[in-house]
Amino acid sequence: DDRQYRVHLKHWGARRLNTFTKAEIARLHAKIGKNIGITTANRLLALIRSMFNKADELGFNSANPTRGIKMFKEQSRDRFLQHDELPKFFVALTEEEPLFRDYFLIALLTGARRANLLSMAWVDIDLNVGIWRIPDTKSGVPVVLPLVEPALRILQTRHDASDGSPWVFPSCGATGHVTDPKKAWARVCERAGLENLRMHDLRRTLGSFQAMGGSSLPVIGKSLGHTQLATTMIYARLQTDTVRQSVDMATTNILDAGSVEIDADGVKLLEERGVDDGKK
Repeated sequence: DDRQYRVHLKHWGARRLNTFTKAEIARLHAKIGKNIGITTANRLLALIRSMFNKADELGFNSANPTRGIKMFKEQSRDRFLQHDELPKFFVALTEEEPLFRDYFLIALLTGARRANLLSMAWVDIDLNVGIWRIPDTKSGVPVVLPLVEPALRILQTRHDASDGSPWVFPSCGATGHVTDPKKAWARVCERAGLENLRMHDLRRTLGSFQAMGGSSLPVIGKSLGHTQLATTMIYARLQTDTVRQSVDMATTNILDAGSVEIDADGVKLLEERGVDDGKK
């Protein structure tokens, strides 16, 4: 939301709310949809609508100028790493610097959202029990995710070398942690020869492998931290061990398909199996 504001709305920052018109917001929505993409345009419209709704709560009496502006119809994205892509992806990861290599591995092995991964803090992780409590989620409800053995090995190694930093993925920037892994992601995808693959697709990869392994939709939703209104209570009744078993099965299959194992030193390619391009 902050980035959307800075990129697309900051030039409006000094205007009074009652000067905005439905027509100009509709034009902005259409322009962003044409020049950047309909998903970005829809998220921006949702942000503006939310801002005016909040203003209404605080006593702003004029009509919300976003009312009646329709969202673009979006097509659900179903991209995830396929079986034959995983070996190439893991080979590319072994050539990446450890900070981002581990970031992408934890993203794949937990299915966590980007914002939560970037601000992943040691205070929220119990390495002995194997759980990660995410206090600030998209829904506003704290989520507890089980950590499977390969993820715990990565985190234990990072913790041992953390040098006092409170962040799992520290950086020298203002926040103290990594904020933008896009360049590293582009390097990995280029080395692996993978097209149209986004970081968020790692989250979708975990859920897809769970589904292919026969896990129920409530278990998948729980493991990914979903809190949809219609199913929240079902997710709440699931036991952590059931979720852990499902994620463990999925991550084992992911690593097997990628011909790798994860130990204290990071990613280890299984040389006896190799990969299609001849790399070991």
